[in-house]
Formats: sequence, C-alpha cells, structure tokens
Amino acid sequence: METKPALAALAALAQESRLATYRLLVQAGPAGLSATKIAETLNVAPSSLSFHLKELAHANLVTPKHDGRFIYYAANFETMNQLLGFLSENCCGGNPCTPASGSSCEPSTAGASA
Repeated sequence: METKPALAALAALAQESRLATYRLLVQAGPAGLSATKIAETLNVAPSSLSFHLKELAHANLVTPKHDGRFIYYAANFETMNQLLGFLSENCCGGNPCTPASGSSCEPSTAGASA
C-alpha cells in the first residue's frame, strides 16, 4: 500500500461513526449488512450513515453490493490487511516479532551494557 491510500483509509476511520460502522462490518464478515441494519444497530440517522458509508467506500474500506432494492455493505478485508501491513512494515527494526504471543518488539540488546 502506498502512502496516499493509507492516509485516506486512516482519515476515513478517524471519525466515531465511521469507525463504529467499520468495526460492525468486520464482525458481520464477508456477507456484510444492509444499510438499514447498520443504521438501526448503531442508532445513526440514514442520511448521516449514507455520508459515512460514502467516505468508507471512497477509502476502499467497504464495498457495496446491490440486492434488489437493498444495498449491503461489507468490510474490504484486503484493504485493511494492506493498511495493517503498511503500518507494521519493518516492525521492530526488522527483527522478528510475535504479536500473537504478547511479547512483540522486544527491545534490542545491541549496544546495551550488561
């Protein structure tokens, strides 16, 4: 991921309603949710939600899918994985880290006196 798309994604997520919407869509999985269900779950006015979904779609964080008269939105996991990769590129100064074990980014002992 390049810097400009990363900035667009981060800017889109830097708002409470959009972040809540994205997190809800991540929980919903690939099937996504209808705009109506998102609005009801988050207690957001449909007109306001429409604006937020447009911003998330512009940043390629969500994808809309038309089904009859409904639009379903799903999190774009590929974009989020690219963003996470961009943010953690060269993590720990190139040293291997194991975030799953809870001991990521151990401090380097190089140059430290014992």
